[in-house]
Amino acid sequence: MSLPVVLRPEAQVEFDEAFDWYEQQRPGLGKDFAAYVQAVLDRIGATPQLYPQVFQEVRRVVMRRFPYSIFYKVEPQQVVALAIFHGWRDPKAWQTRA
Repeated sequence: MSLPVVLRPEAQVEFDEAFDWYEQQRPGLGKDFAAYVQAVLDRIGATPQLYPQVFQEVRRVVMRRFPYSIFYKVEPQQVVALAIFHGWRDPKAWQTRA
C-alpha cells in the first residue's frame, strides 16, 4: 500500500524554480525533470523505508539524472517531502525544516 507524498511549500517552490530553470535551458527539459521527480516521489510513496536516514528522521533520495536530492519524513498516513534540493546548496538550509 502506497502512502501519499505531500510537498511542503518550500519543496514546491524549489521544484517550481528547478522546472523553470531547466525549461529555460532547453524546451522540454523542465518536463523531463518534472516526470523524473514524479517517478521518484511515486517510488518513495511505494517504499518509503527504502532510502537511508541522513538527519534525525529525514531520509534522502539522490536523483541520478539531475543533481538534486529529495529529503523526506515518513509519517503514519503520508510522506512529507521537505526539500527538493540542488546538490551544491548548503544542507543546513533544509535541515531547519526537519
